[in-house]
Amino acid sequence: MRMSSFFYTIGQGFRSLRRNRWYTLASIATISACLFLFGMFYSIVTNFQHVVKTAEEGVSVTVFFDAGTSEDNILATKALIEQRPEVSKVDYISAADAWEGFKQDYLGEYADGFTENPLEDSANLQIYLNDVSMQPALVTYLESISGIREVNRSEVTASTLSGINSLIAYISVGIIGILLLVSVFLISNTVTIGISVRKEEINIMKYIGATDFFVRAPFVIEGIIIGIIGSIIPLVIIYVIYNKATVYIAERFAMLNSILDILPVKTIFEALVPISLLIGVGIGFLGSVTTVRKHLHV
Repeated sequence: MRMSSFFYTIGQGFRSLRRNRWYTLASIATISACLFLFGMFYSIVTNFQHVVKTAEEGVSVTVFFDAGTSEDNILATKALIEQRPEVSKVDYISAADAWEGFKQDYLGEYADGFTENPLEDSANLQIYLNDVSMQPALVTYLESISGIREVNRSEVTASTLSGINSLIAYISVGIIGILLLVSVFLISNTVTIGISVRKEEINIMKYIGATDFFVRAPFVIEGIIIGIIGSIIPLVIIYVIYNKATVYIAERFAMLNSILDILPVKTIFEALVPISLLIGVGIGFLGSVTTVRKHLHV
């Protein structure tokens, strides 16, 4: 395509937007509304996933060893377990450390009456996972290791967190699919109106030898522009709302700050901006291409 044709195509796309301004505004409003809902949903879900991930990081599998197992053997087992792909870290708790922790948590000043360590054979490994859904496979592996007498785990917690993650994934896919279908439908209607309004002009262009690409390109440009504008508007609104919401929660619910670790707006927008722009431009492009294929017969 020559440069003059390129700029002509872009100009025709903008002219079509002005000619069908009401349908254009309706499509921009629809895309903005859909992406606003998507952005708010994404912000909430991302924070919720962050909370779940934090909870997962606190779920551990505890391994106890046979009486008389040497520290060297325990550390060798620790090194072996750390090689597992689902394991994020392994902490070694010696018998002395276990006793000190027990005294502080439960005995306090009454611990002075003990002259020996009653938890002499309680040295253990605290194993933390990258993915809590892999806990059953890890437990099966641990139970096969010689010298391990007991493996403590929380199956209910692991299955609950795994179920929550799966539910979030299914809901996200469903909502995104619905938003895409609605937005593509609206863009298709807008481009269809543009084609009907310019039917005579398109016929003349075809009679004088314009290629299909040259005729169709302005409608694709029109859809992409609508998608870009429809993406930027909700991003600005979400940015303002999210900032104000985080400040409000931090001030009014200070006691929950340790529990509700809300992600900063920068972290949210690092992913939300490219995703929203990609969805907006994709909706505009697909909506235009689909409509042109179905309705442009010149």
